[in-house]
Amino acid sequence: MRLKKSVIWLVVVLVAGIYFFPSIKNRIAFAGSKPAANWMAPAFSLEGLNGQNVRLSDFKGRVVLVNFWASWCPPCRMEIPEFEKVYKAYMNKGFTIIGIATDNVPPLFIKQMGMTYPLAMADDQVISNYGNISGIPTSFLIGRDGRIIKKVMGIYFGRDLRRDLASALKKTA
Repeated sequence: MRLKKSVIWLVVVLVAGIYFFPSIKNRIAFAGSKPAANWMAPAFSLEGLNGQNVRLSDFKGRVVLVNFWASWCPPCRMEIPEFEKVYKAYMNKGFTIIGIATDNVPPLFIKQMGMTYPLAMADDQVISNYGNISGIPTSFLIGRDGRIIKKVMGIYFGRDLRRDLASALKKTA
C-alpha cells in the first residue's frame, strides 16, 4: 500500500512539473519542428501594438529575439521582466526583442509590465511560418545574418539568453 501511494505521488509531481514548468520542454528534441537552427528566419510585417508596423527586416544586421507570448500566460509573464532587462542592457549593442502577442493585449498590461521593446500582433501567417506555434512562450534567437540560432519552447531564462546573446553578438554579419 505504501509503495502504491509513493508511485501515485511521483506521477502527480512529474505531471505537475511538466504543467507548471514548461521550460522542461526546452530539453526535449522536437524532430522535424520547423523552422530550425540555421534556417533563415521567416520575414514578417505585423501590426504593432503601438499602431506602427513591425517588420523583421527593420532589424537587419542585429541579433533579434522573436518571442511568441500572451498576456494570460504565466510563464510568458515570468519572462517579460528579464527580457526587458536584457533588452535595455544590449539594445545599443546590436540586439532587439520583438514580442509577438497571440492574444489581444490590453494597453494597461504593457504599461504595468514596463515593456519597451517592439510589440506586434500575431497573424495566422506568422504563426504558420514559424512552425505552427502550438505552445507559448516560444522564442527564436536570430543572428545578424538572419539565420535562426536557437529555438526555445517554454521559458527562455535570462541567464541562458545572456549567454546565447554574448555568443551571437561576437559573430559578424
